[in-house]
Amino acid sequence: MMELWFWVFAISLVSRIAAVPNAVPTERISGSAGDVLEDNPVGRLKVYVYDLPSKYNKKTLQKDPRCLTHMFAAEIYMHRFLLNSPVRTLNPDEADWFYTPIYVTCDLTPNGLPLPFKSPRMMRSAIQLISSNWPYWNRTEGADHFFVVPHDFGACFHYQEEKAIDRGILPLLQRATLVQTFGQRHHVCLNEGSITIPPYCPPQKMKTHLIPPDTPRSIFVYFRGLFYDVNNDPEGGYYARGARAAVWENFKNNPLFDISTDHPTTYYEDMQRAIFCLCPLGWAPWSPRLVEAVVFGCIPVIIADDIVLPFADAIPWEEIGVFVDEKDVSNLDTILTSIPPDVILRKQRLLANPSMKRAMMFPQPAQSGDAFHQILNGLARKLPHSKSVYLKPDEKVLNWTAGPVGDLKPW
Repeated sequence: MMELWFWVFAISLVSRIAAVPNAVPTERISGSAGDVLEDNPVGRLKVYVYDLPSKYNKKTLQKDPRCLTHMFAAEIYMHRFLLNSPVRTLNPDEADWFYTPIYVTCDLTPNGLPLPFKSPRMMRSAIQLISSNWPYWNRTEGADHFFVVPHDFGACFHYQEEKAIDRGILPLLQRATLVQTFGQRHHVCLNEGSITIPPYCPPQKMKTHLIPPDTPRSIFVYFRGLFYDVNNDPEGGYYARGARAAVWENFKNNPLFDISTDHPTTYYEDMQRAIFCLCPLGWAPWSPRLVEAVVFGCIPVIIADDIVLPFADAIPWEEIGVFVDEKDVSNLDTILTSIPPDVILRKQRLLANPSMKRAMMFPQPAQSGDAFHQILNGLARKLPHSKSVYLKPDEKVLNWTAGPVGDLKPW
């Protein structure tokens, strides 16, 4: 009887929420978060863009144009944005920040997956170049420089967590500010002061899949993706720390859960018909689903312990999402059906706010409040630099010979 009551209640809840179309009223974020989200960085910082040889960026892209559309493409679009940004200065002596345009993830396998193995040597080569040709790196050993490093585990430069942890952040980047998709508290691959950003999702592609805003949300829980990675984790349990496997084993036959490994052509449309979209960790805690859920107004259900979310000082993730501990995945149905309809509707109203969607996207051309501007806001909030970042003459902090032997080979 208890189980029957639960299903009657759950179906009733879905019916009530589904009756509310996508076109819910918007709600502005109250308090400091909303104000920060709408900050304008122009006039608050100046960025000098190093003019590097094209082998570090444009030629790499010419070899493989697929880099323009993969989830790590923020490094390319940030470069293009800064070249024409009003925060750019051509006078390095007046710069607050220095940016080194290097495309460290644009080395793809035939399947389109980025190979990080050349990245450390490429990065070392670029830093050797700027430290030899300009005086600015040597003043601070990178403490007033920022780098975009959108690999799975940022500047640890490996896609498997154990090996990324063993490597650690490239020693030459220890004083720099890292702009990265990876974010997890108490993790060696996330330095204090790093700026966590969303992965790249093609804005135009997403725009072409928009459905009428009055379409009801008739799917309660939606997910498409791997539950097991048999190629890289044949015994199971390591991939996604077992969280995705737990989703499948507990809810594959649950009528409230529309989950599958299939990736239909209607994927984006389906997200716009869903109330909750699962955003579990994979090999790393982040994925493009987080961006897709926010843009399409589907409440993100974040299953990734200790995750550091993009622009967390500007986006009120606790108010727009649902957090579920990895150990509680087996209770997902109870957790989600226990959320009162008025709470769900408020999350949907916040998600409907255009400023929320813009902050997660890298549009071309750039728009006020988009992810480019959120990155600049993050950099502006770190100013002015402390006097301690400036080294004494001939003072050295970084060890140029530290790290794996393979990283020290010329690039």
